[in-house]
Formats: sequence, structure tokens, C-alpha cells
Amino acid sequence: MNIIFFGPPGAGKGTQAELVSKELNIPTISTGAIIREALKNQTKMGKEAQSYIESGALVPDSVVIGIIEERLAKDDCKNGFILDGFPRTIPQAEALDKMRAKIDIVVSIELSDETIVERMSGRRVCPACGASYHTKYIPSRDNMSCDKCGTVLTIRKDDDPAVVKSRLDVYHKETEPLEVYYKNKGLLKSVTGKEKLEDTTAATFAVLGIK
Repeated sequence: MNIIFFGPPGAGKGTQAELVSKELNIPTISTGAIIREALKNQTKMGKEAQSYIESGALVPDSVVIGIIEERLAKDDCKNGFILDGFPRTIPQAEALDKMRAKIDIVVSIELSDETIVERMSGRRVCPACGASYHTKYIPSRDNMSCDKCGTVLTIRKDDDPAVVKSRLDVYHKETEPLEVYYKNKGLLKSVTGKEKLEDTTAATFAVLGIK
């Protein structure tokens, strides 16, 4: 089965993709990870990407598409794969259609912006020992300092509410046209993110027909 996962930051898309990957024994292909791999292995497309990265420019669609095509040609993708973070644009989706890998289903993990802001802005981390907390779901004893070492907890820059809202705006702008694109092809299936991880997983497995 060839699957694409969509989902806003904080919705648990990556977690669901990994759980499905283990269940079906197929690789999860993340754009960032495979670009790093192509750079490390100095593949043809990796070398091309490197020239853009070293000059501080964005890696263009044509190179990203080439790196994805290189990755999908590997033996471990013969029985299926999961794409996480690709495609991000309609031209990328159209290029994917032209590859030999036919997409079977597109799973969109849906969660309200308000819930995502609450989830992400409630995260806290200990700068000393790295322990993670959440003001609502996994609070420390006093909700201010680390239970393990007593250091005052901090909020990561990425979890600041204004930053989260900005990331969500970018996500919606990028993804909504893609959802329409795949809906028109009859491939889009939506899963409502639940408070409990296992409930979201059960709903995800159900749309994929995993027993």
C-alpha cells in the first residue's frame, strides 16, 4: 500500500505514520530525512541539493522531486511506502503522479487549530535534564519546575502560541489545495485526532483497512 499522510503540526501525524509503518512493514519517507540521506550519500540529486543549501537558497521542487524518485526506486519500497511531508505543492503532487508509484490512499489527520495551540503551547521542557511535561496532560508537581532535578521549566520557541499559529497558517495555505486535489481523485480519507493516542491510531487503522 502506498500512503500519503497529511496533518498539521502537533496533530500526531508522524506518530501515526510510524505506527502504520511498523504494522505494515513498509518505510516511512520523510522529506527532511531523505534530503539529509541524499547529502550524506552524495547521490546525484543530493549533490545538486547541496549546491543550493550551501548558498543559502531553498532546494527547488525539481531537486526535491528527484530525491523522492531516487528513494522510491529502492527495494524496500516495492511492497509500499508512507510519504510524510511530501507532496507540499500541486506541482509536486503532479510529479508524484508521473512516477511509477501509484498512491492508494491519502490520510489527513484533522484537529482544530484551537486544540493544536493548546497542545503545543502547554508543552514544557527541563533545560537541565531534558525531561518533558505538559501543563494539562503531563504536569510536573508544581507545574513550574522539573520533578527530577528541580530546574525551572521552559517553553520551546516553536511552542510559543504566536509561532504555532503562524505554522498553522502556512500549513493550511499549503495543504488545502492538496486536499482538494486528492479528494477529486477519490483518495482522501480524514481522521479526527482524538485526545488519546490509541483512539487516533484505531481510527487511522480503520480507514486503512488494518485489522
